[in-house]
Amino acid sequence: MLMNGQTTLSTMRKRTVFRLAAGAVVAGGATLAYASLIERNMFTLRRYDVPVLAADAEPLRILHLSDMHMMPDQRRKQNWVAALAGTDPDLVVVTGDNLAHPEAVPGALRALQPLLDLPGAFVFGSNDYRGPVWKNPFGYLLPEREYVQGVELPVEDLREVLVGAGWADLNNARTTIKAGGRTIELVGVDDPHVDRDDYGAVAGPVDTAVDLAIGVTHSPEPRVLDDMAADGFTLLLAGHTHGGQVRVPFVGALTTNCGLPRSMARGLHRWPGSDAWLHVSAGLGTHPTAPVRFACRPEASLLTLIPR
Repeated sequence: MLMNGQTTLSTMRKRTVFRLAAGAVVAGGATLAYASLIERNMFTLRRYDVPVLAADAEPLRILHLSDMHMMPDQRRKQNWVAALAGTDPDLVVVTGDNLAHPEAVPGALRALQPLLDLPGAFVFGSNDYRGPVWKNPFGYLLPEREYVQGVELPVEDLREVLVGAGWADLNNARTTIKAGGRTIELVGVDDPHVDRDDYGAVAGPVDTAVDLAIGVTHSPEPRVLDDMAADGFTLLLAGHTHGGQVRVPFVGALTTNCGLPRSMARGLHRWPGSDAWLHVSAGLGTHPTAPVRFACRPEASLLTLIPR
């Protein structure tokens, strides 16, 4: 009888373990299906008030777009971005990684076309220059990893249209524009993630006569943000992180894929040791070989600048 009892107990334990394992597989499959089929298409407009203007200034609206990672057939994303013209921004800033395919320029421009009549500025990211290649997603958790580049992308075709529409090309460049009745000084760098940045070529104190000074970069590398803030740029805009792309409840982003702290992977933050505000967009797309988002919806942001 004892032997039979032990056998029955062992069988019950095995069945319990099997059920738990099967349940974990089902839950994992459901989570993956949600992340890949649902959440990555749940485009969200986030709104922030940013206190950077003079005490008597009227509000100024900036639409911040980043990381579309556009594929030719992503009409839902293209239509959603195009509809953002209805937010009536005073200025549009795009912080790179617009493309994800050699034939994606028409789709990216279909998304941006309704915004091109507005004042705008842009920098590029590494995925505007070179196409995606398969990567082990867990490699993003490593402190150092080799950057692998894919095929060349037609980034110059995209640049030509944006510049032709009057948008400021801020890839290692500096300029002053008018938007919303204000004079705005802009500075930007090409993507620091692949060492294309050269802030030293455009560095220098902000013109005290302007109403607003904005620094723009794709990857929010602290060394670049520190230099921009030290020069007096009070609003810093970046993308690249995808907000972590997969976020764990009570933990947040597991990685930013750059030198930025995980706590700043998305949203609005004061930049330490300065008067500047940093906004990091979680972006609108994903790397084509890892098309998932979890607890981190694709987003654009409408920043309403208000008096300090």
